[in-house]
Amino acid sequence: MIYFQSLTKADLAELLLPLSRVKGRDLTDEERARKAEKQAKYRAQQIFHWVYQRHVDEWEQMSDLSKDLRAWLTENVVVYRLTERVNQQALDGTHKFLWDLHDKKTIESVIIPAALQEKSDDDVFDEKEAIVQGKRFAGQETDAHVASGQWKRLTACISSQVGCAMACKFCLTGVQGLDRSLETHEIVAQVHELRRRAPITNIVFMGMGEPLHNLDNVSKACQILIDQDGLGLSKRKVTVSTSGLVPAIEELGRRVDVSLAISLNATTDEQRSRIMPVNKKWNIEALLNACRNYPLGPHRRITFEYVMLKDLNDTLEDAARLIKLTRGIPSKINLIPFNEHSGSEFKRPSDEVVHAFKRYLGDRNVTATVRILSLIHI
Repeated sequence: MIYFQSLTKADLAELLLPLSRVKGRDLTDEERARKAEKQAKYRAQQIFHWVYQRHVDEWEQMSDLSKDLRAWLTENVVVYRLTERVNQQALDGTHKFLWDLHDKKTIESVIIPAALQEKSDDDVFDEKEAIVQGKRFAGQETDAHVASGQWKRLTACISSQVGCAMACKFCLTGVQGLDRSLETHEIVAQVHELRRRAPITNIVFMGMGEPLHNLDNVSKACQILIDQDGLGLSKRKVTVSTSGLVPAIEELGRRVDVSLAISLNATTDEQRSRIMPVNKKWNIEALLNACRNYPLGPHRRITFEYVMLKDLNDTLEDAARLIKLTRGIPSKINLIPFNEHSGSEFKRPSDEVVHAFKRYLGDRNVTATVRILSLIHI
């Protein structure tokens, strides 16, 4: 049995090609082959529309497909569905899902709402206000929020592995270690399931796992996500986040046109090697060189994620080094105050420290935002 979400549109068309029946006695073999290929591509497009845009996963309900084709699909292809184990709403509006896979392993996906009105550089993050906005998100239909313009975007944070092998010292998943990588259909199915529940506008590979440690399945999933006949996401709004697997960054840029985020989290090799073992193999200089060579389209930027850890990387000296390191790279900085958990020795810096760090960057014309992570762990 073939899982539908493991197929690009080209893959599906190739599967359907032997089923294509072209009429016309006076056609040459070349003309017949060309018409059969065109028919298979059209059928693949139809099926993508049915599954990804109309959310129909029963082949018999696809009324504009032939009876023989529906029978073949029923016999050979299944639309993969994740089983929802936990559906949990945090006070800040973040919506977390825990899914069961076919082998009873579990993964997480998260919907993160973003308010239409963003704060200026002079505003200190107000957690109480975030909770008020979050309750508003939790208490109403998400469709209504987006339609009314109340929410600027709904971002789906999805997983690429069960666990993670990178062992970053501040990461809860890193404590777990790597169990296995997800298959393409398990990655795409997360977005497919979340799209059934909310009008997702952005995708980030920032859940469980190191996406570039699973490059084949992640890059193929990205192709499916940005297919305009399928999930139809903009390539600008699909972001792959990596801890810094330098050769895989270069390969990702060759395979698929999506946005890139780098989990930087430090401004010296000494700091970064302490919290991210990957830095011992590919240091900051090698990582930033890969970023400079990454193919970016017009008006595109790389996001540098910077988890702020109390008394480790949160000083203004760090902010100054961060500016110097990223100079010349079209980029923005995403500051993430550490979300404390029992599996880590690190602490979260105060709001005042976070604000001062962000203000320092902003005063020097560096685009920086602050992302507050939900305190709920599934």
